[in-house]
Amino acid sequence: MNNLKTNFGKRKITAEKKTPLVQKLFSEVSKKYDLMNDIMSFGTHRLWKKRLIEIMNINSKDKIIDVGSGTGDLTKIILKENKNVLIYSVDLNLEMLNEAKKQFNDQQKKNIKFINANAENLPFENNFFDKYLISFCLRNITYIEKALHESFRILKPGGIFYCLEFSAPTSSVINKIYSKYKNKIVPFIGEKVANNKNAYKYLEESISQFPDQKILLNKINNVGFEKTSYINLFDGIVSIHIGFKI
Repeated sequence: MNNLKTNFGKRKITAEKKTPLVQKLFSEVSKKYDLMNDIMSFGTHRLWKKRLIEIMNINSKDKIIDVGSGTGDLTKIILKENKNVLIYSVDLNLEMLNEAKKQFNDQQKKNIKFINANAENLPFENNFFDKYLISFCLRNITYIEKALHESFRILKPGGIFYCLEFSAPTSSVINKIYSKYKNKIVPFIGEKVANNKNAYKYLEESISQFPDQKILLNKINNVGFEKTSYINLFDGIVSIHIGFKI
């Protein structure tokens, strides 16, 4: 039996239990997921995602994988900018994938492949994708290093890794205000809007437990990516990490 411990929010649990718990949580909030994101971030999550897509500089020949694609909002932004690009929309949660499918018309779906799979064990051959993106998902993965190794494996030489994730504010003042907001207000909103206080308490805790910008950058370096960097948005409340497979 695997007794390796990992974090589920602030709780320590056996690693084998984390994935089912995370899946249950996202199944419960899938129908209110986009609404909650808009309310909690005051709509700024859309600006963060738009900035990520701008940085990616996508062209029509790119083969892109969107890991932890959720309800498909990043895929939607990409297709709005480039209608001919091929996107593999991958999520472990079937309810989230089903919500995503509702967001696209039949014409758009010709450019999307919806795939139910785990980021730690992706069903693709080596050197398959030009760009790998993962947005607000990495902290929910049980074995982060394993997922990072998978991202490196499936990218072509010259391929680029992009990760948009909550991070550590650089200003102590902003950090104090932000901590109070996510500790008190976010679970309250989750209870009132999504009728699920515990899910959004986990959200707050998962952000607090996630590695900061520099630690995550080291993890990305350790799997083989080069020319790695990160860009802070909103004083580091979120950051975009980038790595190249040379």
